[in-house]
Amino acid sequence: MTKALDNQSGTCFDLNVAAEHKHAPLSECVETALKDYFEQLDGHPAANLYDMLLAEVEAPLFKATLEHTNGNQSRAAEILGLNRGTLRKKLKTYGL
Repeated sequence: MTKALDNQSGTCFDLNVAAEHKHAPLSECVETALKDYFEQLDGHPAANLYDMLLAEVEAPLFKATLEHTNGNQSRAAEILGLNRGTLRKKLKTYGL
């Protein structure tokens, strides 16, 4: 991501990432993907969208965080703000 939220002011700030490595913010990517998803339904009903979206986001989030921590689940749980047991349960759910 190219921007991060400043928790104190609620504004975004630039992380000085080179222009060729900048991408749309995650929220824009998710919004675009959801619009595409609803268009592709072509009138068919949607179901379990919340669970589907969480699975699509959580699995790569956990994988990237574990790679960042070299597989250290305690550190990954800390970074994610989760209990280590919760992280282990979710890793098992996603087969990670």
